[in-house]
Amino acid sequence: MPVLDNRFRAAVKYLIAFIMIPALAVAGSVAFDEKRHIFISLTVAVMALLVFFTGYEKRQVGTRRMVVTAIMTAMALVGRFIPVIKPMTALVILTGMYLGCEAGFLAGALTALLSNFWFGQGPWTAFMMLALGLIGFAAGLLSGALIKKRAILLVFGAFCGAAYSLIMDIWTVLWYAEGFSLKLYAAAVGTSVPYLLSYVISNVVFLYMLGKPVGDKLMRVKIKYGV
Repeated sequence: MPVLDNRFRAAVKYLIAFIMIPALAVAGSVAFDEKRHIFISLTVAVMALLVFFTGYEKRQVGTRRMVVTAIMTAMALVGRFIPVIKPMTALVILTGMYLGCEAGFLAGALTALLSNFWFGQGPWTAFMMLALGLIGFAAGLLSGALIKKRAILLVFGAFCGAAYSLIMDIWTVLWYAEGFSLKLYAAAVGTSVPYLLSYVISNVVFLYMLGKPVGDKLMRVKIKYGV
């Protein structure tokens, strides 16, 4: 029974993260009125919480994990207010690495949603939540290699910076054309190169600076409290 339960939770986790939330983000861009974007974003947030709870094995441990995840989310939220070079995505990556893919997804999604109450909510919010959530999720899946080798972590951070920009360019095309056009997507990618480079540089710089100190603290928390 425990094996079956674990398989079921894993199936739900991947279904929500890779099928349901992407489908909702796309639908929010092409099929729903802009005035309803906040409901789309809040629904994505609820789904992100469901992803987190698929890793909720023991109540006490799960509660502690939630608290640490909330702290990392708050740090990533503050990080978005730093001009130009932002540690936001690096902190989401570290959350996924040390607290698991479910925590990484939740931290990424909530960071995008909450920060946009200052920077502006819109149809793009759901795509931002998806992009940052998937980055945190991927960091959790690859945590073994990322923790062991700093070089791999920095390459992964650079890749995530580029991936975030490319995913947001998909939203740009869907919003502009109300459908996907490869030609428009290529144009969007071309015009967003400066932003892509800033995301890549931000991730590499802050993962190099914060990877060890923040990682060591999170590892001590994991060991001390069994998170």
